[in-house]
Amino acid sequence: MSSRPLIIDCDPGVDDAIALLLALASADELDLFGITTVAGNVPLALTAANARRICQLAQRPDVPVYAGCPRPLLRSLVTAEDIHGSTGLGPGLLPEPTLPLQTQHAVAFLIEQLTTASTPITLATLGPLTNLAVALIQCPEIAQGIERVVMMGGALGPGNITPAAEFNIYVDPHAAKVVIDAGLPLTMLGLDVTHQVLTTPDRLAALEHLGTPVGTAAAALLRPYGQIDCDRHNLVAPPLHDPCVIAYLLRPDLFTGRPMRLAVETEGTLCLGRTVANAFPSPTTPANATVVETADAEGLYALLTERLGKL
Repeated sequence: MSSRPLIIDCDPGVDDAIALLLALASADELDLFGITTVAGNVPLALTAANARRICQLAQRPDVPVYAGCPRPLLRSLVTAEDIHGSTGLGPGLLPEPTLPLQTQHAVAFLIEQLTTASTPITLATLGPLTNLAVALIQCPEIAQGIERVVMMGGALGPGNITPAAEFNIYVDPHAAKVVIDAGLPLTMLGLDVTHQVLTTPDRLAALEHLGTPVGTAAAALLRPYGQIDCDRHNLVAPPLHDPCVIAYLLRPDLFTGRPMRLAVETEGTLCLGRTVANAFPSPTTPANATVVETADAEGLYALLTERLGKL
């Protein structure tokens, strides 16, 4: 089988970093055209630098990194340094990047790639959807070049930044609405799934025991990550969000989901950024997304450990 053409849009972030490593370690299956970054977990300058740090760690200088939008469409930027630390990847864990940042804007890169692709491209979105929304607004024709959007975002149940909203959608709900309403083939992996995928001590030790620079760095990044989520959501170990998207592309058999009608709240205050999924679509409100509901966490961590062992 030929590898899947892929662009990853992200805001690294610890869990984004692990997702990028999983993708970079899976070159036989994922043909990564580029990484686009957006402001989210930390400001844009840091997300762009962190993506390059990860490519450098993985010894993949061939993968270009493009910086995108520094703020949401209509709102002020909300970040998550309380979860990811002031730099997004912890102080001093990875050296300053020497790989260059591409001069082309991420939105221009998306438009160029999606309008010239000979084969439709999959988009893995791991952060706020600002870059993709702006690209769709500037050039709606890019939809023809998109095979599928697989996004980490949203929740069927409680949120993780407000009682109603998940972080990625809350940061730029208006961008999420643009993407969800664009009629694209869309798969959502929300908190209901990612809160099943927990970094237990045994799973963390398996990464550390790889004995490689990547395994050691991944374990060091994950060790302090996510304790706030454990406390807030009464979880026995920290959840791992963004790698679920890459694992879904590699091993969809590890997940189950079903078609639903998906919408996002952009008008309210108490529920701003809330994803509303109707599990009973009808002819008047047809399904517009596949919403993933379960994950095989043991299989996912086995995949992650095996792949990171190749770097």
